[in-house]
Amino acid sequence: MKNIYAVTIRDRNYIENIFETLMLYISKDRQARIKSFYRKEDSYRALLADVLIRTIIFRDLGINNSDIIFHTNEYGKPILSNEKGFHFNISHSMEWVVCTTSDRPIGIDIEYIQPIDFDIAKRFFSMDEYEDLMKVCINRRLSYFYDLWTLKESYIKAIGKGLSIPLHSFYCKVGDDGIIRTDENMDGWIFSQYNVDSNYKLSVCESKEGEQRTKDINVIGISELCDTFMSGFKENVSPSLR
Repeated sequence: MKNIYAVTIRDRNYIENIFETLMLYISKDRQARIKSFYRKEDSYRALLADVLIRTIIFRDLGINNSDIIFHTNEYGKPILSNEKGFHFNISHSMEWVVCTTSDRPIGIDIEYIQPIDFDIAKRFFSMDEYEDLMKVCINRRLSYFYDLWTLKESYIKAIGKGLSIPLHSFYCKVGDDGIIRTDENMDGWIFSQYNVDSNYKLSVCESKEGEQRTKDINVIGISELCDTFMSGFKENVSPSLR
């Protein structure tokens, strides 16, 4: 079963006050990585992403925080070492951190919708995608750009090969009927989009093998998540994480 979780960091004062305490619960290597970011907001998002996936792993797999071990594949995709049948992926943008889990390969991408130079699409999208984008009315073009961008990012994250797969090497299209169409060589994958915030686009790509419908997004309050995380993972797991 696929699950999607989302947590917002709009309450900056809360995360600032609890930041150093949360850092005590993660590995030294991860602490160094989080503190290496120049912007505090990037550090907050990275830390919250780690807190979120660790809490989910305990809830779903019963693995204690101190026993959770991650490694990365040759392309840098994080993988849980303790359980081969557990797949996850994380994304964050501006005020949101999202995570998806499944028993099969999966990828997720969230992006804040902000003005861009559409020459970016000409550079990174396939020619067919670029032409489709330019046919969209100007009022919808920016939104459609982020539809395509998040769909494509979720695909390369699901495969686990990152940007070693050029974004222009495959094709996605969202029809007026909302149906997502792709290249024939992507038939083994299914795409979904979700509305977590009107200012963002959120897309998920997963293997079709053993396909099941996804539940609604689990939106978790930041204090609720952090309290659960720091509680030592007692039996009474927060209701939003059940």
